[in-house]
Amino acid sequence: MNRLALIAILALIASLFVGSLLIGPAGAAPGASLRALVLGGDGPLALVMREIRLPRALLALAIGLSLGVSGAALQGYLRNPLAEPGLIGVSGGAALGAVIALQTGFALAFPLALPGAALLGALGAVMLILGLAGSRGSSLTLILAGVAISALAGALTSLVLNLSPNPFAASEIVFWMMGSLSDRSFAHLWLALPFMVIGWALLLPLGRGLDALTLGEDAAEAMGVRLARLRLMLVLGVAAAVGASVAVAGAIGFVGLVAPHLMRPFVGARPAPLLYASALCGAALVLGADIAVRLVMPERDLKLGVMMALVGAPFFLHLVFRMRGAFR
Repeated sequence: MNRLALIAILALIASLFVGSLLIGPAGAAPGASLRALVLGGDGPLALVMREIRLPRALLALAIGLSLGVSGAALQGYLRNPLAEPGLIGVSGGAALGAVIALQTGFALAFPLALPGAALLGALGAVMLILGLAGSRGSSLTLILAGVAISALAGALTSLVLNLSPNPFAASEIVFWMMGSLSDRSFAHLWLALPFMVIGWALLLPLGRGLDALTLGEDAAEAMGVRLARLRLMLVLGVAAAVGASVAVAGAIGFVGLVAPHLMRPFVGARPAPLLYASALCGAALVLGADIAVRLVMPERDLKLGVMMALVGAPFFLHLVFRMRGAFR
């Protein structure tokens, strides 16, 4: 990424972050809001800024980074421009864990039971994927294992919904699965952030190996890339970053698909620089979408996952039509 593009996207993220802090139903003036955030105090505005808006903006930033870098890493490893984190079943496993916690009432036992169950679901999905794909399976084997786990998680989630004891429980599960950052606190951030940092630490160093993979698996191995180790780091990194994101915000799709495509014109086709650029772009996308859900329909609880789907689904169709034209 050239310096001008890097400065532009960092400025965009900073602007969106400040905008996320200033927008909300409290309706306070920007100056008063920022003073309350920096200087603090015991007033209601300081509590709103520090306990509601600040953790929400930080979560949007961290989740966007996680989904963006995960999507770029998967597209680089699978050499498929349509790959995204939901493809390998981690999102489905995390959603299943959360749904079981809601269905059984375990989520009401203590506040962090819901994200904790989602993290366990993501880890369970990863273990199943690694078991199915084997230690030296190809990228195609990994895709097939991910699709199988995703389908299994979807079927079990539907079963849990079908067995809901009452309509209220079913509606609570459905709304959670739509994805949202409303009513999140620093407790959610501190729970998810360590796993996200682990995911970033595993994914960002993969650039050299992913660059070599663009020449083919045989050429990459000849260049000294250990493919089994690279794949293990990729799967564990995606599981930690995406699983933690789903655990605290529900399912937010398409960020990992859209961000790499938006940044390729600025960084080129090499996966290594695309990892960092997509992470930044993902942060901007989630921050922008979270602002949009508060501006478009402030009187209704428009879900973040729905907003991203409204943006991502047409983008996905555009990619499909463009690829179809390329093969003619």
